Amino acid sequence: MEHNIQIQIPRVKLGTQGLEVSKLGFGCAGLSGLLNAPLSHEAGCAILKEAFFKGITFFDTANVYGHEGHNEIMVGKVLKQLPREQVQLATKFGCIFSEDFNDFQCYVKGTPQYVRQCCEESLKRLDVDYIDLYYQHRTDTSVPIEETMEELKKLVEEGKIRYIGLSEANVDTIKRAHAVHPISCVQMEYSLWTRAIEEDVIPLCRKLGIGIVAYSPLGSGFFGEKAITESLPAESLMGSHPSFSGENLEENKVLYTRFDNLAAKHGCTPPQLALAWLLHQGEDVVPIPGTTKIKNLDANIQSIAVKLTPEDVKEIADVIPVSEVSGEREHEVMSKYEYRLANTPLKQ
Repeated sequence: MEHNIQIQIPRVKLGTQGLEVSKLGFGCAGLSGLLNAPLSHEAGCAILKEAFFKGITFFDTANVYGHEGHNEIMVGKVLKQLPREQVQLATKFGCIFSEDFNDFQCYVKGTPQYVRQCCEESLKRLDVDYIDLYYQHRTDTSVPIEETMEELKKLVEEGKIRYIGLSEANVDTIKRAHAVHPISCVQMEYSLWTRAIEEDVIPLCRKLGIGIVAYSPLGSGFFGEKAITESLPAESLMGSHPSFSGENLEENKVLYTRFDNLAAKHGCTPPQLALAWLLHQGEDVVPIPGTTKIKNLDANIQSIAVKLTPEDVKEIADVIPVSEVSGEREHEVMSKYEYRLANTPLKQ
């Protein structure tokens, strides 16, 4: 296949522990139906291969993406078709989702036994000998973070994982975890309309030498326009997302129109401008947009070519004032794990 590579995706260090990734990653969750109908393994692998050959080598999955490990199995299949050492594979443990979509719930678990069980299961589904980056998906507020980290440290020593990450963790949890074993990166929701981490998490991570991985960099589809202009599929969790329903949706459409006009001024699309803004937040910030379409993959990669001045960066942020975004940032099922509230008990 002709891959038509036109833009060189830079390589960056995620933290100071040695993990090097592509400056743009690929969030794999959507391939297994988080926001849409799931793709077949064949179709998902085709997109991931295309991403790799165009310079995206950082793939982000999790044990709960898709039914019965659908996403990890898919990613494992594509790894057999790629040079394994050139891929930075990230997966996660810690969330348990209910099977009933009509009563969708999330539970979080961080016990040492569960950490090891999840890691062994992920290694088997992915069919790999090691995981490059292993995250705790959410913070278990009933288990001291030190106990979780001590088990993760053992997995590093055993060669089953190479680097440790946290997702949606607060500053106290990050500091305490980092004291047990260095954290390479923290994955947080970060986009133009979700910027709370700029106040506390980002300054701490930069002080400790920890990278930032930005998930939902397009605002759960907001900057991709689909959630604003189209009816979402019945099986999509976004259909019940607070920001995309009722009066919130109508108010957010006003913000989108403003942003759309600014993107036109910069000669790019709204998703490209939203990604470009994130890419200009620092070498230590790596967005991981996902898509099910090659054309969107190519458009996302084009965001690297969008050059912004410091004045541009400020203007873009000012067009989407966080105070004017309507609705909670996460689906109600996940909102109880708001990172600032998610601390763990002290180890006795």
